[in-house]
Amino acid sequence: MNRWVALLRGVNVNGITIKSADLAALFREHGYRDVRTVLASGNVVFTADGAAEALKADVEQALRDRFGYDAWIVLVPHDELAAILDGFPFPSSEDRHDYVLFGSDEGAIDDLLDDLALDESVERVARGHGVVYWSCPKGSSTDTAFAKRAGAARFKRTTTTRNANTLRKLL
Repeated sequence: MNRWVALLRGVNVNGITIKSADLAALFREHGYRDVRTVLASGNVVFTADGAAEALKADVEQALRDRFGYDAWIVLVPHDELAAILDGFPFPSSEDRHDYVLFGSDEGAIDDLLDDLALDESVERVARGHGVVYWSCPKGSSTDTAFAKRAGAARFKRTTTTRNANTLRKLL
């Protein structure tokens, strides 16, 4: 039995609205245990047997069937989440937001970072295993070079981003 974190992409934005109670109910109906949702941005912690690929496929199909949207998730072993957060390479400060972009495809992460021109006085980006660490000034998380690249349609199926504060609530 393993503990997992499902990070849903694009929930409660752009017209895709899913209540946390409905999301938790869906996971329970599919036999997952110890289900807990965190915030309204598509974060589910749960316990399940099975391989990551099969769980990911099951959750995505269940979301598509129930809520009628083209669902994608990134599935993270719960016991790896603390290490991911501990690996954040940039100093935190009151005037910045710290994010972790999670990827389900290492090739997509490589493409995301390939030839990325950053103004390091504005934002900082570093590669981790299956993640990209990102720090940017508060209020700029949609208009920096990295934000614009990460928001491109080609990364929609393989990546999702979470604020480090949200991730701490998942531990």
